Amino acid sequence: MSPARGLEKIGNQFDWALEIKFLCCRAGNRAYQQIPRTYSEDQAHVMELSNGTVIKKPKRLTSVVWNHFERVKKADICYAVCVHCNKRLSGSSNSGTTHLRNHLMRCLKRSNYDVSQLLAKRRKKDTTVTLTNYNFDDGQQKDEHIPVATIKFEQEPKREEIVTTGGSTKFDQERSRLDLARMIILHGYPLSMVDHVGFKVFVKNLQPLFDITTNSVVELDCIALYEKEKQKVYEIINRLCGRISVSIDIWNSPESARYLCLTAHYIDDDWKLQKKILNFIMIDAAHTEDIHSEVVIKCLMDWDIERRLFCMTFSDLFTGDNIVSRLKDHLSQNRPLLSNGRLFDARCAAHVLSLLVEDAMESLQGVTQRIRESIRYIKGSQTIQGKFNEIAQQVGIDNEKSLFLDCPIRWNSTCVMLETALAYRAAFAQLQEQDPSYLAYLSEEEWEWASSVTGYLKLFVEITNVFVGNKTPTANIYFPDICDVHVHLIDWCKSSDNFLSSMALKMKAKFDIYWSKCCLSLAIAAILDPRFKMKLVEYYYSQIYGSSAQDHIKEVSDTIKELFDEYSISLTSTSVDHCLGSSTGGASSEPRDRLKGFDKYLHETSQSQSAISDLDKYLEEPVFPRSYDFDIFSWWKVHTPRYPILSMMARDVLGVPMATIAPELAFKTGGKVLDQYRSSLNPDTVQALVCTQDWLRTEQEEPNLLPSQTALPLRIEAS
Repeated sequence: MSPARGLEKIGNQFDWALEIKFLCCRAGNRAYQQIPRTYSEDQAHVMELSNGTVIKKPKRLTSVVWNHFERVKKADICYAVCVHCNKRLSGSSNSGTTHLRNHLMRCLKRSNYDVSQLLAKRRKKDTTVTLTNYNFDDGQQKDEHIPVATIKFEQEPKREEIVTTGGSTKFDQERSRLDLARMIILHGYPLSMVDHVGFKVFVKNLQPLFDITTNSVVELDCIALYEKEKQKVYEIINRLCGRISVSIDIWNSPESARYLCLTAHYIDDDWKLQKKILNFIMIDAAHTEDIHSEVVIKCLMDWDIERRLFCMTFSDLFTGDNIVSRLKDHLSQNRPLLSNGRLFDARCAAHVLSLLVEDAMESLQGVTQRIRESIRYIKGSQTIQGKFNEIAQQVGIDNEKSLFLDCPIRWNSTCVMLETALAYRAAFAQLQEQDPSYLAYLSEEEWEWASSVTGYLKLFVEITNVFVGNKTPTANIYFPDICDVHVHLIDWCKSSDNFLSSMALKMKAKFDIYWSKCCLSLAIAAILDPRFKMKLVEYYYSQIYGSSAQDHIKEVSDTIKELFDEYSISLTSTSVDHCLGSSTGGASSEPRDRLKGFDKYLHETSQSQSAISDLDKYLEEPVFPRSYDFDIFSWWKVHTPRYPILSMMARDVLGVPMATIAPELAFKTGGKVLDQYRSSLNPDTVQALVCTQDWLRTEQEEPNLLPSQTALPLRIEAS
């Protein structure tokens, strides 16, 4: 190699080193300190031609900026002419290249050019550079630099290493549209956000290649994503070996439209409680119960779960029995319901408590209103407030809580207001004597009513918190609290005060309707809790039924044995076939139906030959020690080999949604209301947004092992 050619090669190498040094300086990286500094940019001489002719760049001009400039000389001055906008800048070797870079960032005719790709073309075998992002903003100032996100300099890279960029360098329009639709659905953003100026500016500055879609296109993308996610949910549900319970809720809207929300509840093969919204359908208020039942049946058939239902939970206690009867008749045509349908109809426990609260609040309405007026009177004047505080000290009241007004649509706040006012009862009595302007005082009898009703409300607040605050709201947790309410109602009805007894009788009448529908389901779920078994049923039923308790206990015992026998018979003919992927509909189910009597005969004649059943063995063993950190899923998962049939039954029973209300609505007096924006959309679009949001939120929660709680469809309001 000639000396001249060798010097040229060395010059090219150190020009490249100077380029890396510049980028490192801009990124705050000190790796450039390891680069030899024997040479400087002044050594990067170029050939100059006279008469303003273009100078061909020698190999030593290796800076990436010269891909965008041509160097010319007029007289004694060198210029660098931008090939995009023809603007002339200083091209002297003493001027460096910083000003050229700054121009590139501002050049309007040269937007969205990825410099990292140019650097990739200039890569050397002895250097590794990783550039994540370049973003050229037309509004940048002259002193701003290229925002290099990441630069990695390695002293001794391997020969095969090359320059890479963070992520794919190829922009994907379709993927970006899908991500936009997913974001809108997941966070409940309005579809019209794509028309907002701020959003358009943000996206264009972030990725100018993205073609911002219209409102209607985003709506179609959301529906397409719904169809894709729906198929995933369908496959998950139909792979389950166990049965599924479905809850039905009614949603209202500001436009007076009503929506029917169907949610599937089940325990999966890993013993985790799951719930997924299946349908969110607008219904006409003028529709009859026949049409409502037909809508529900069609939804169940679309999801192919009508033959695998264990229970249906209705949020409203007073849902028409005609609807339930029609559903039972249709579902029992293909396969008899378990326990002759006695466990099929369940009602929301939290909704029943809210009905009892409404009765109590309505009875105490006059007293509650005067307490509100009293608090307004005291807080309306600093003078009266000071006088009331002095009276409280004089009568020996030392209460850290101060008086406050409740939020009428949240009954738990009314309970706290009453409880706080009762603590100042003596002060209110003294204020009545000392201030003739205070007219909203209560009699001693009314204070006693307020005290009793507040005690009722505190019990309901405590139990509601248990229902909505449990991370895994399995069916076994409800029986003790519901029984506790039952025992208290019996005592309240015996009150010598006509006001309290009449109120309690009105409350108990509603509770009895709930108890008649759900007592068996609640009791069986409690029995399948190894901490309780039959002992808890015996304990509470003796308090509820007194001398007739044994008859009711026997009814529960017979029902759970009958249910266990049904699972024993169907173990091979239904569950196993389903797990193996056999069809459950059409003509393929006929052979199993014809031999159903044989299955029962085989089970009955084998009883004397077989060992003790799973259920008998489970009930005869001592109860498991009670602890607050007990995990019923872990217990049954571990004991499945010991109780193969009973564990299958336990999965279905424990997965029944005995309360369907969300924590945000637990203490609100109004119902579930869809927000103004969503209710104005097409009903099919509303269903796509609500269902897909629920499914995507579940996907976000599962990796973090968060509790399987309901992701509320969009926003909620109180009516």
